[in-house]
Amino acid sequence: MPDRSAPVRVNDETFELEVIRSPLPVVVDFYADWSAPCRAGEPVFRNLSERLAGRIKFATVNVDEASLVTQSYGIHSIPTYVFLRQGHETGREVGPVDPVQFRASLRRHFASLDLRASGGRPATR
Repeated sequence: MPDRSAPVRVNDETFELEVIRSPLPVVVDFYADWSAPCRAGEPVFRNLSERLAGRIKFATVNVDEASLVTQSYGIHSIPTYVFLRQGHETGREVGPVDPVQFRASLRRHFASLDLRASGGRPATR
């Protein structure tokens, strides 16, 4: 059984099913393995994915492996985080973000959700 708390890796073939048709709001991290800012932001993204599992879906798109999706969303800088609800973009953030900024972005783009962290550890701030 797949780990529902970890970010799901999507590509050109799976983007429609995993992101556009998702019943949950989705944050998509457009990244590249060779990018130091992308690698630096990965722990924040993963931590929030674990803490908000079941309320927000976290997805990753490697820009080097998913050129159609990357191009269709006009991604020119990485990391870029795209926030979608019911398949429609509600906003985006470009560049690395710290945990406090990322949680503020989640609250702003998904205002109606209860985003208090769950789990046994204190929330990352």
